Amino acid sequence: MTRVLRYFLFFAAFWLSVSVALAQEAEQIRGLHKVKKKETIFGISRMYDITIEQLMKANPEMSAPDYELKKGAVLRIPFPTLQTEAPVAKPTNEEDVDDVRKRAIRLGVMLPLHNVNGDGKRMVEYYRGVLMACDSIKKLGISVDVHAWNAAEDGDINKILSDENAAKCDLIIGPLYSKQMDAISAFVEKHKIKLLIPFSINAPQLADNKYIYQVYQSRTFQDAATIEHFVKGFKNYHTVIIDCNDSTSQKGSFTSALRRQLDQENMECSITNLKSGESDFSKAFSRTKPNVVILNTGRSPELGIAFSKLNGLKVTNPDLLINMFGYTDWLMYTSAHLENYYKFNTYIPSVFYYNPLSASTKRLQQKFRWNFHTDMMNSLPRFAITGFDHAYFFLTGLHREGKNFLGEKSHPEYVQVPLQFERYGNGGLRCRTQLFVHYTPDNRVETIKF
Repeated sequence: MTRVLRYFLFFAAFWLSVSVALAQEAEQIRGLHKVKKKETIFGISRMYDITIEQLMKANPEMSAPDYELKKGAVLRIPFPTLQTEAPVAKPTNEEDVDDVRKRAIRLGVMLPLHNVNGDGKRMVEYYRGVLMACDSIKKLGISVDVHAWNAAEDGDINKILSDENAAKCDLIIGPLYSKQMDAISAFVEKHKIKLLIPFSINAPQLADNKYIYQVYQSRTFQDAATIEHFVKGFKNYHTVIIDCNDSTSQKGSFTSALRRQLDQENMECSITNLKSGESDFSKAFSRTKPNVVILNTGRSPELGIAFSKLNGLKVTNPDLLINMFGYTDWLMYTSAHLENYYKFNTYIPSVFYYNPLSASTKRLQQKFRWNFHTDMMNSLPRFAITGFDHAYFFLTGLHREGKNFLGEKSHPEYVQVPLQFERYGNGGLRCRTQLFVHYTPDNRVETIKF
């Protein structure tokens, strides 16, 4: 009788725990929905009286930029979150009345969109990436009204700005040329339009105009950021700078600034030459600390010679720990030097990383081929993917936060170009993100984002 009672209590406790678990799960998910043809994320959320954000939270795979809602997919449907309705405040100004979160976002593109020269061809591809982002976010229930103008180098930018549709934009992407900045800067400030400068140009207006967002920064700014992260990441390393005798190199300013910072931080550093004999070359390396090697050129031929000397050094000194620290240019040399990148634990600073093996990259390249019947240009970075990342980041941000969107929070699901902006003094915002592309000794590539 005691044994029977004990079994009964055991199974009762077991089924009670199962019931509690099911009840807890039921509190979060109320059912499943099988997607039908032509259904959208917006329509499904309306069907169940939930927000798009609640539906995406219950189905995390939806957060991927290249996610597509397909017929037959099964979605988890959460219960609506109970919220206390706040009193509706009366609109205080025109911006409150015209809430971008409740209508189609009006996007303007002012770039050289032509087939005359390389600038036009590259910007056409970038624009196609923007259109792909607009198509992608349709599945999130976000509508975009796009207007594009051919802002050629010899064109009249004021004529473009006189178009009545220009003043209605919430976001303008452009220009490509510095000489067009004065007119466009004054225009967006007057009409309170966000301006995204997608590529590196001289834009002193950034210092005063709070509506400007600049993606690419000056070499001085990037070098300073790289040195800051280098000093933090290689605090306990011995730095070896190799003079490569390249009279055309522009990397000397970086290595000179790095040496000054290493001196201030009391970090060990030695200098050797690419033409040094084996004995003198070897003396530059520490036997007690790991070494990090930097060249004062970004060229591929000198890099190949440096790897050859380092491989010879490892033969005679197999216990030496050697890491390489390079330049963004090196991302173009993977076909020639990939094996050595892995072998010497190489770090390459960059503001982008094109990963041809990632599922998102493959999908975007395939969609580009389907939509435009051609392949993306063989360039680094890929212009179409850059356009996709830029548009996706800003359009989803505007839909989420309205005109208060500043881009201060990064989007983890970028494909090639991470974005995160910070205020520049009392003026506009500039992108602050930087990557270290790391080729590990076990033949992996990882990106470290700062």
